[in-house]
Amino acid sequence: MSQRHIAIIGFGSIARDLITILYGQQEPGPRTLSVLTRETKEQTTKAEIDHQLAGKPVQIEVLSDLDELLASRPQMVVECAGHEAVTAYAARILERGIDLLVASVGALADAGFMRELEQAARRGGAQLVVPAGAIGAIDSLGAARLSGLTSVSYTGRKPPMAWEGTPAEDIVPLRELNHSQQIFQGNARDAARLFPKNANVAATLALAGLGMDRTTVRLVADPTISENTHEFEVESKALNFSIQLVGKPSPTNPKTSRSTVFSIARVILAREQAIVI
Repeated sequence: MSQRHIAIIGFGSIARDLITILYGQQEPGPRTLSVLTRETKEQTTKAEIDHQLAGKPVQIEVLSDLDELLASRPQMVVECAGHEAVTAYAARILERGIDLLVASVGALADAGFMRELEQAARRGGAQLVVPAGAIGAIDSLGAARLSGLTSVSYTGRKPPMAWEGTPAEDIVPLRELNHSQQIFQGNARDAARLFPKNANVAATLALAGLGMDRTTVRLVADPTISENTHEFEVESKALNFSIQLVGKPSPTNPKTSRSTVFSIARVILAREQAIVI
C-alpha cells in the first residue's frame, strides 16, 4: 500500500527525527506531509519543516485541527505526542478508516480504552499499528505466543537521570545514587500507569505476548550505565529465549531510546516496498 500522504501528531524530538529519516532515503518520501500541532505553534513549525525539507519534492501542511487533518485523507497517522494525544485522538482517527501508528504504547495499558480502540478500528476498517520501538524479537515473541506462552519477564535499566519526573524520585535520591537500585517491580499495566514515558517497551511486550497483567516488569536506575538497556526472557511451548538490547538514548530526550524512531520509520517505509521482511 503506497504511503503517499503521512500525517504526524506532534512535533517533538521523535517527529523531527522521523521526518529526517523518511526524507533521507534513496527513494522519495511521502509526497504530502501533514503535521498536527498547537495553534500557537503552526507558523514556527511550518517554517522549521520548510527549512528541514528544503529542496525535497513534498507538500507540507501544518494544522491545529484534527478534523481538518483527517479530511485530507492521509494513508496513515503517526502519533508522536504522548499518552494524552492517544487518548484524545486515537478513536476518532480509526473510526474515520485511517490507520494509526502509536509511539506512546503505554497509553494502551488501560483495558477499557484498548477495547474502545479495537471497536473503533473495526467500525472504520482501519488498523492500530504498534511498532516494536526500542525492543527487538517481537516476531519471535508473537510466534511463541501462538504456540502457548508460559512466561514473559522484562527488566529495563536506565541511568538515574532518565527517571527524573517519575515516581522513582520518591523512592531513591537519583542525583546521589551510586549503585544500581530497583525502582519498580510488578506487571506491565502498573508499569505503564506509573511510568508512562519510560514503560513503552514493557507495554509493547505485553501486547505481543501474555498481556498487561501477566507480563512481569522490573525497572532499575543504574548509575553505572549511560545507555538504556532492555532485557527480557520468554518461555513457551515452541521456544525459550532471552535477549538484551542496549539502546542509545535520544540526544534530546534521555527517557527515549534512539532506536524507537527508526522502528517507526521502518513500519512506514515497509508499506512502500514490494518485498517486506
